[in-house]
Amino acid sequence: MMSLPAAMVASTHDDTPKGDSIVLLRAEWSDWLRLQETRGDCSAPRFSFLDGQLQIISPSRHHERIKGYIGRLVETWALEAGIRLVPLGSWTLEDEQEHAGAEPDECYQIGPDEKERPDLAIEVVWTSGGLSKLEIYRRLGVPEVWTWRRGALHVHVLRDGAFVEVERSVLFPTLDLQLVLSLLGEPTLYDAQRALLRALRGTEG
Repeated sequence: MMSLPAAMVASTHDDTPKGDSIVLLRAEWSDWLRLQETRGDCSAPRFSFLDGQLQIISPSRHHERIKGYIGRLVETWALEAGIRLVPLGSWTLEDEQEHAGAEPDECYQIGPDEKERPDLAIEVVWTSGGLSKLEIYRRLGVPEVWTWRRGALHVHVLRDGAFVEVERSVLFPTLDLQLVLSLLGEPTLYDAQRALLRALRGTEG
């Protein structure tokens, strides 16, 4: 069991609809670094940091399922569209000068060249309250963020230092996000991917 620094004071949220657990702590940047070191290479819990507050989320099964489906469907679409993606999972993004850090549910860069930030971050939001992930990503300079919430996908694009919500992905303008949403209820990822490929290829089988 991972122990928390004694200097941090916790407040918990009990409004999570599908079992996510979220904890907010007053913290120093050194606490953010120490918790990452203590956790090691595990993908959960996921941490976010903003202006002296540390958020810890233990994602539920439903949370993980949705983020997994979205990510794999994006990868399937990119393969079919001939787009070279690099999946970076919950890559820890941080900037001490900006007092901000985050671990996305999924993130991607386009093309093989290494970059300081992903081109796209994806977040599944089950909870109300908590830290503003968009503010964190704004400070970190992530150019596009998708958030899934209550059955809808919202696309946010960084323009002139602020996020604006747009109808379609700027990175993937031909990707039909409503089609992606419609496939999240498929019983298995296999079914969802096959349905996506049928739609893209205009076939029945």
